[in-house]
Amino acid sequence: MHEHPLHYRAVEMNEADGALVKRLFPVAGLRHIDPFVLLDEFFLPPEAGVSEHHHRGFEAITYLLAGNLHHRDQLGNDAIVPAGGVQMFTAGRGLSHAAGAADDTTVHGIRLWVNTAKIHKDLPPSCQQVDAEQLPLQDLSCGRVRTIVGPGSPIHLHTSMSYHDVQLEQEGEFHVAVPAHHMGLLYALTGQPEVAEERLPAGEALALAGGSVLTVYADRPCRFICISGQPHGDPIVQNGSFVD
Repeated sequence: MHEHPLHYRAVEMNEADGALVKRLFPVAGLRHIDPFVLLDEFFLPPEAGVSEHHHRGFEAITYLLAGNLHHRDQLGNDAIVPAGGVQMFTAGRGLSHAAGAADDTTVHGIRLWVNTAKIHKDLPPSCQQVDAEQLPLQDLSCGRVRTIVGPGSPIHLHTSMSYHDVQLEQEGEFHVAVPAHHMGLLYALTGQPEVAEERLPAGEALALAGGSVLTVYADRPCRFICISGQPHGDPIVQNGSFVD
């Protein structure tokens, strides 16, 4: 089945911690795409930092495109997540953490929050760090694709989902297939990938229905992420950093 995708533009905003954020959702007009409840492309300068704060009720994946992130949490983790790596946590019944740039370079990354089913809201909190070399990397005829969540990745969540970082370095195509029981999302990072004869500028996204099959075409270098997940179908009650 082929579906015409819905088009969305991220909203730029400054956060209290000093970060510049391109927020795809939650914003006016797009609260969430079940099971996903937040997606930010963020830029955290060296002088900025996220002070200790509390989460519950979801899982979070922070994927670093550039820079090194210093992460600390109540579980005793205190580590540097290098560029290309991932910091993932299950907030469960409650997790406190803090983060900031680890050196004098700006941290650039994607922050994705994934809702959990009601039966998993009270899980004990946990964290996982995965470095870039642990993530599967597949060469394409026109670029490469890295698997953040999916076959071969050590990252496992309590929601069925996939997450890929696609870089097309020369003219070519990449095929995106969303499983029938998932909701999908394609977000442009750089360049202008073309979908359904429409160029997608950086900071814009397409929401893809389950069963969608799309061809992404590039006639110049571009980079985008593809995400899909199985909706829980539960009412989503989000209050700041809590998802109940």
